[in-house]
Amino acid sequence: MAEPVIHIIDDDEAIRDSLDYMLGSASMDVRTYASADEFLTGLDALDPGCIVTDVRMPGMSGLELVRVLAERGLGHPVIVITGHGDVAMAVEAMRAGAVDFLEKPFEHEALLGSIRFALSNAPRADQSQAEKARLRAVLETLSPREQDVLQGVVDGKMNKVIAFELGISPRTVEVYRANMMSKTGARGLSELVRMVTLARG
Repeated sequence: MAEPVIHIIDDDEAIRDSLDYMLGSASMDVRTYASADEFLTGLDALDPGCIVTDVRMPGMSGLELVRVLAERGLGHPVIVITGHGDVAMAVEAMRAGAVDFLEKPFEHEALLGSIRFALSNAPRADQSQAEKARLRAVLETLSPREQDVLQGVVDGKMNKVIAFELGISPRTVEVYRANMMSKTGARGLSELVRMVTLARG
């Protein structure tokens, strides 16, 4: 069986070259594309593997690409790379079918870990249902106010915006967020969003 190919889509040539070199150094087979449209032209003959796409690009965005791939029934897991201001868009991408997102700047090990997770975690339907039930039970341990803060986080809102809408201080929002991470066991924002997306899916 052929080794999976990591398909990198980013309009920034320097980032494409950097990721190509980094993943190649980890003995991964890499293909790079300057745009979502360029990537889609070869979709019919696409090698099995994983897709890593920037979310904000000229032409078709990473979010739009995730939706197109879902509509076409492509089984490749998709990881979205995002700038800090695009977290809400990355959350939308996960709702549309992406398996993870990484905020820039990210450590190379974080991307490698995300790719390995994506390639090795294609759960069967029964496993998926069991995991969904487990995550729902975990989320039900959150207090009503933690649930409110969680919704704001999943919507991609900044702490100060969540604080303003809930009539509490940003510091209190930070405390609730820390409690949520502790109760759910999430190691970061993307994992927390992934948990919520799967539980509600």
